[in-house]
Amino acid sequence: MVNVSDEEFQEMVREAVARIPKRFADHLNNVSFMAAEEATPEQLRQNRVRGQLLGLYEGIPLPARNNGYNGVLPDIITVFKRPHERMARDKQDLWEQVRHTVWHEVAHYFGLNHDRIHALEG
Repeated sequence: MVNVSDEEFQEMVREAVARIPKRFADHLNNVSFMAAEEATPEQLRQNRVRGQLLGLYEGIPLPARNNGYNGVLPDIITVFKRPHERMARDKQDLWEQVRHTVWHEVAHYFGLNHDRIHALEG
């Protein structure tokens, strides 16, 4: 387990977002990234999660957006600090996990489901 300050964790999230490859980052539109301590019970329930939730994409995936998509609130990608800290062996491992979580949630933004994400990662 690794403990970092909220500011340090937020900086890890910002850095992970900054490292999204340009070919994908250029297509991110109306999405906001944030850090939170833990997923809420409602987020866990809505997403049918029984254990820990490392990150969460909430919004309208890019492929589902059409000409009527305007004037909507930003999609939100949240990275949860405590589950990452509990899983990390050291700060480098924490950074790698945060980077991976950000990428995983961005993949959801692009409309990929878990099976496709895991296939691409493998």
